[in-house]
Amino acid sequence: MKRATIAILASAVMLAPTATLAHTGHGDVAGFTHGMAHPIGGIDHVLAMVAVGILAARIGGRALWLLPSTFISVMAGAAVLGMVGFDLPSFDVWIAGSLVAFGLAVAYPSHLSSLTGAGLIAVFAIFHGYAHGTEMPAGVSGLAYAAGFLMATTLLIGLGAGSALLVGIMGGRIGHRAVQIGGGAVGLYGLAVLSTIL
Repeated sequence: MKRATIAILASAVMLAPTATLAHTGHGDVAGFTHGMAHPIGGIDHVLAMVAVGILAARIGGRALWLLPSTFISVMAGAAVLGMVGFDLPSFDVWIAGSLVAFGLAVAYPSHLSSLTGAGLIAVFAIFHGYAHGTEMPAGVSGLAYAAGFLMATTLLIGLGAGSALLVGIMGGRIGHRAVQIGGGAVGLYGLAVLSTIL
């Protein structure tokens, strides 16, 4: 019953951002829209953020709130660095590396505590946030843009957590194996991206 409640709450979090998009008459829509589109427009960001949600669900307990909140808060702070022009070299390498690390963590989460998982996620959130900040289109509101990509990030993490919880409830051992294979696939994709960068 507790897991079903968590799955329903995660689904609600995933659907909440779409309600916000219906109110286009408020604020800087262009900045918010660009912000929403940025994480969803790149497969590397999508895979990483969904993996954060899956990892949070796989570790369970306080990791369900600690990992997502750590990723989102660190990412928001690092985005400011990107927006003000701070130079963080090789951030694309670190983003690809996050896919390898997150993929392995999703495939084999048993050795991770909530704090270790949060630390791992915090390191890579710096580079994802920085990328969002540096790629902000000229002439849009930084606050509206940040609100957009934070909303999209919450959506993607919620999608990952909700999916993992539902698979855990409904899939049993087969579901566990499917999530493990998915984590391995994310890691392999990250290695493929790294091979094109290095």
